[in-house]
Amino acid sequence: MNLKTVVSIFLVVVIASSCIVSKKKFDDVLAQKIKAEGDLADRNKELEKANASLADLNESIKKIQQDTANLNQVYRANQKKLNNLNTEYNQLNANYKNLLTNSGKLNRDVAQQRDQLLAIQENLDKTRKKNDSLSYSLQEREKKVKELEQVLANKDKAVQNLKNKITNALLNFKENDLTVKVKNGKVYVSLSEQLLFASGSIEVDAKGVGALQQLAKALKDQKDIQMMIEGHTDNVPISKKSAYMEDNWDLSVLRATSISKILINAGMSPKQITAAGKGEFSPLASNDIAQNKQKNRRTEIIVTPNLDELFKILDAN
Repeated sequence: MNLKTVVSIFLVVVIASSCIVSKKKFDDVLAQKIKAEGDLADRNKELEKANASLADLNESIKKIQQDTANLNQVYRANQKKLNNLNTEYNQLNANYKNLLTNSGKLNRDVAQQRDQLLAIQENLDKTRKKNDSLSYSLQEREKKVKELEQVLANKDKAVQNLKNKITNALLNFKENDLTVKVKNGKVYVSLSEQLLFASGSIEVDAKGVGALQQLAKALKDQKDIQMMIEGHTDNVPISKKSAYMEDNWDLSVLRATSISKILINAGMSPKQITAAGKGEFSPLASNDIAQNKQKNRRTEIIVTPNLDELFKILDAN
């Protein structure tokens, strides 16, 4: 639905209901909605970029590992060749010394052996230099692979520690009220509607406020994370429409905004939080039975660790 359609519907509703709504309030809400949609688009682009960068990183690691395996193979072949050349050189050198003690009739053979010996010596030097260069390149590649693997291991450990911190902060809530899990390098905190909101409401109840405050208390000092607050609904149309809320999408955005404000008031930085609404369009289950609809009415808080260290290593490559 574009902006012109939204404004037209709003005017019809205003005229039909003979209600006078403050234009300033409407403009403010409309501006907030447009900003939220813009912020959501920006964050989605950032997430896509991060996912693409992680995919590129995995491909880079695979290529480096393959190159390393190839270099190892070349290194071993050159090492074998070097050993063979050393053996041949030692044999020719011994023959050369023996020939020097023989009579002058062997001078031609001595000269030929000398030329062969010099050629082998030159080839030996070239092979040794090439082998040394390959060995250094191999060491550098192995070092880079280990560095990347260590950063990835540290990231995975940081995500697991983040999950444990969140889980410990929310231990006193029931499992059917919220879940905490790790997916795609992020921590997903899923809170049910029954924990946070009354049906159709955008005001968080006391129990939900308590859960959000405990979460903020656990994370407010951790400045290396970003939080995406996503509101989700089932496919049942809202019963009470207003100038500010016409459908489930509006409801999900406003709920995400309410939760964001509670987290900020509890100590989280506004720069770390993005509020977004997905309405009924990202369900966990089909909206065919009451139990599935209840699962779909939820709020997901997606906590993403800072990936700057990974990006710096990728840029260095």
